[in-house]
Amino acid sequence: MSQIERIIQGGEELFLTAGIKSVTMDDIAKHLGMSKKTIYQFFKDKNDLVIALVTKKLKEDEEQMEDIISKSSNVIEEMINMMKCSEDIFSRINPIVIHDMQKYHPDAWAQFQKFKAEVIVTTLEELLTKGIKQGYIRPDIDVRILARMRVAQVELGFNTKEFPIAEFNPWKVQVQFLEHFNYGICTLKGYKLLNQYKNINDE
Repeated sequence: MSQIERIIQGGEELFLTAGIKSVTMDDIAKHLGMSKKTIYQFFKDKNDLVIALVTKKLKEDEEQMEDIISKSSNVIEEMINMMKCSEDIFSRINPIVIHDMQKYHPDAWAQFQKFKAEVIVTTLEELLTKGIKQGYIRPDIDVRILARMRVAQVELGFNTKEFPIAEFNPWKVQVQFLEHFNYGICTLKGYKLLNQYKNINDE
């Protein structure tokens, strides 16, 4: 592992548990057992490190999505697997990270938004179109509208004004949204298959 990768990983470990704002470059240097000077050789400031981290995470997420799609036998299975994959990702993220990124690191947040608009929406549109062809998803839906709605739903679930962390578990909010979405777009054939997978997962 290169020095850059080590620094990004060290930053990630601390950010994910404590949020971004409260972690200093000193903390990261201590955590890695290296000098702050070494970190500054590669990153000019914390913002620079956050952007590098977001770039790395988004690339990994994109590869993970592609992997899930290539291994699933139908659209319903893809949706269930995507949900498991998201659960894994979200369970590791302190919700404060999303808040800190929006508020203090607008460049990194803009990059996240761009990825969302280009990669996630496009992937969802393809998924829904494929599901219609397979007969699992209602042919009367407008895939462009529903793909965007789905992404907006995920964001809404992380909105701490609407769902204060003291009252709501962010992951439970996401599960409710996703189930509502999945059952809303399915044909009867899709509905039956969705229930089958759900029962397997619940047992």
